[in-house]
Amino acid sequence: MATYDDLSLHVRLFMKGYRFSRYAINPLPHAKLRRPLHEARIALVTTAGLITPEQPEFDHSIKMGDTSFREIPNTVETSTLIESHRSYAFDHSGIAADNNLAFPLDRFRELEAQGVIGELNHRHFSFMGSIVGPHRLTEETAPQVARSLREDQVDAVFLTPV
Repeated sequence: MATYDDLSLHVRLFMKGYRFSRYAINPLPHAKLRRPLHEARIALVTTAGLITPEQPEFDHSIKMGDTSFREIPNTVETSTLIESHRSYAFDHSGIAADNNLAFPLDRFRELEAQGVIGELNHRHFSFMGSIVGPHRLTEETAPQVARSLREDQVDAVFLTPV
């Protein structure tokens, strides 16, 4: 994990003034798993800004960040996913080499085949990170995704923040 000293001056100055760069949530949000993991339905959520080839890219012209999301079908071939993340504050080469670094769907398919998890949900969700104006995200789009996951009877979500 990078330290502030590893970041460019531009990024360090941004992070110093970014009011969400340090925060504490008490208590930490979590829920107790209601069934054993080997019986649980799992969904993945990423902030890597991944999209399928037929989906529109995240809108990079929105100054405070695009708070929309994309639904990623469980049947997607992970190698076809496209990164549509606008941030220059991290090295994109890892995701370019293997989307599983930010969206480990293939690894979770292996866990499902091994019986470690019960099943994967029929859909997963992708947001763009680098949202510096998160109000719409926290008030509208994230709750919309949470409702969808609840409707799908998802037991646990694996979040990969980027």
